Amino acid sequence: MSCQNPDPANTVTDRLNQLLSSGGDGYVLSLCPGRQYIITKPLVFAAPNQEISTQGYPTGDERATLVVDGPVADGKGHTTAVDGTCSNCNGVKLRNIQVNGTRNGASPTQGGANIEMGGGNSGQLIEHVRSYNPRSWSCLHIAEGSFTCPGVIVQNNDIGPCGSDIFQEWADGISLSCANSIVRNNVISDPTDGGIVVFGSPGSLIQNNTISVQNATCLGGINMVDYDPWKGNYTNTIVRDNTILGGFATSADPNAPTAADGVNKEDAIIKIGIAIGPRTWFGDRYLKNVSFSGTVLSNHLSGAFGYAIAITSARNFTIQNNELFGNTSFIGSRGPNCTAYDTTPAPQPFVLDTNNTDSLTFQPGFVQISDGASLTCILPPAGGDYWPFRGDGPSKNNTSSGGPTHSGSGGGGKEGGLSGGVKAGIAVGVIFGVALLAVATYFIRKAALKRQQQDGGNRRLASEDEDRWEGKQTTYPSS
Repeated sequence: MSCQNPDPANTVTDRLNQLLSSGGDGYVLSLCPGRQYIITKPLVFAAPNQEISTQGYPTGDERATLVVDGPVADGKGHTTAVDGTCSNCNGVKLRNIQVNGTRNGASPTQGGANIEMGGGNSGQLIEHVRSYNPRSWSCLHIAEGSFTCPGVIVQNNDIGPCGSDIFQEWADGISLSCANSIVRNNVISDPTDGGIVVFGSPGSLIQNNTISVQNATCLGGINMVDYDPWKGNYTNTIVRDNTILGGFATSADPNAPTAADGVNKEDAIIKIGIAIGPRTWFGDRYLKNVSFSGTVLSNHLSGAFGYAIAITSARNFTIQNNELFGNTSFIGSRGPNCTAYDTTPAPQPFVLDTNNTDSLTFQPGFVQISDGASLTCILPPAGGDYWPFRGDGPSKNNTSSGGPTHSGSGGGGKEGGLSGGVKAGIAVGVIFGVALLAVATYFIRKAALKRQQQDGGNRRLASEDEDRWEGKQTTYPSS
């Protein structure tokens, strides 16, 4: 099968869409290796089992590139390269291509993600795709449609960078809302909102992905915080064996106390490695609503974070055997966008606000905090913190996790309704946290780092976060 010529560029969008429209069930739109396709509106799948791919299925730079190049005006315009949400798009495949959203430092454009898949369809596949620099809110969105989207597989993709860490210019890496789906073996680099955002997606598996930051701060590595559209339902959703890498030192500092400490030229951290419960992200926006019935197992975290795992407003979650590895640091302080009425806890590995929680099973080492709301408002302080240099990979011997600890009904007070096992776990966690902070205090605060603290301009007001769901489900650009 011959590949489709991208020239002339002024007709390529219509030519490719015509081939999809007339190709019927199972049609393969083959793009030419190493070529760029300048498109001015989305390529729209039109029948079941169709495929868009690069001829020969290369996995590197030889993949064909779709370049988003349609008009933008007044913050609205062309944002999506590929749309697989048609009413008859079961089994469509997007394979071995690249998508350049061409934001190039501009402010976000209202519209869909670089790639929009899912909808009311089943059995779709996205693999060996590179998606980066989206004009809008996500590099890759798998939508739930009318809650009839099962069985999407998202695997072996390289995603990012996505968005900017300037205030309200963030973008997700992968945004999953389709149920009973699999997101595995993906590499997400420099997302700025969430690396992988799980919008409930009951029955889904998020496994063996790597999320990292190098040049920008990311608000959350893996997020299980969104109440909408599944009303907090994470039943049988499993997040396991993922690696989350916060910022690492990019250069040495002669004033650093040890050779393991340095500075990061971009002040890049992941504020929350894994965030559970809407209150961690949105404050009191969703009142007493919770995330419920998810599982977080055997994930690995290294580098610089505000918090490795933060939990609040959650019910019937299991959090076990997650570990810190290599060199880590927990840095940050109240930023100008932290609300006056929220108490922001000191950065530390594992934090739990038991208010509005119930029936949790979680590993030892969690420190109980009085207020876990809107934790993404923290930012690296004006001076004195050090980033770790990168250390070893995940180890089989996990020293930062343990066996099950159970909680009863949360609520009332700081330890309201906690079982004896949880109280013991919290006591151990407090000792662990204090020891960590003592060590951290020794290794930091020796030198002032000149930091860009832009009066909150590049940091998040979590309780005034943009509507993560409202508008995102329905703002696909017209084709």
